Amino acid sequence: LLLAAVLVLAVLRYFYLQQQLRLRERLALRARIDSLQSRIRPHFLFNTLNSIASLIASRPQAAEEAVEDLAELLRASIREPGEQATVADELRLCELYLEIEKLRLGERLRIDWQVQEQARDQAMPRLLLQPLVENAVYHGIAQLPQGGSIRLAVQLISRRVTVTVENPLPESARESGGNQMAQENIAQRLQAEYGSDARLQAGPVSGGYRVELSYPAEPA
Repeated sequence: LLLAAVLVLAVLRYFYLQQQLRLRERLALRARIDSLQSRIRPHFLFNTLNSIASLIASRPQAAEEAVEDLAELLRASIREPGEQATVADELRLCELYLEIEKLRLGERLRIDWQVQEQARDQAMPRLLLQPLVENAVYHGIAQLPQGGSIRLAVQLISRRVTVTVENPLPESARESGGNQMAQENIAQRLQAEYGSDARLQAGPVSGGYRVELSYPAEPA
């Protein structure tokens, strides 16, 4: 009986330690994801405020409207850590951000939305799309006197959420590669969330730049 009791206690202790290990791993993973996500916020806030500042002297009414859009953008983006977002939520952030940029760029900025309705209710990591769209604006459209069109496609294919962001680039940006901070950040977040099930490819295409990513679909 004494030996049996010792064995039972040893087994219980083993399962307790395993449970604590899994809990620590989950907490460490969530902390890593939240840290990666938090690096994006100051970056896009800084760029958005710069856009608004450029409007204050020449177009004060437009600057006021942009501040209102920014307030809504921040309300939508600042949520509790770990709170789930959907494709529709992330598209709304992109719409708010692009409305601000359109005040600055006008007709130079055009958007080709290609969003499959079935994909809108799927889960999506927070602040996944907006940084990619921001890169397309700052390293692509804003550098071209004639502007151009950003293609943003979100589809549900073979039980995977697939995202494509494509934009034109000036020749100098194609050679330098541009700022890839947001792109690397997103790749790390996808890997942390989905491991080997996540995919991200990016690189120059004819006259422009394309980012494609996908991860397992999961209704929010």
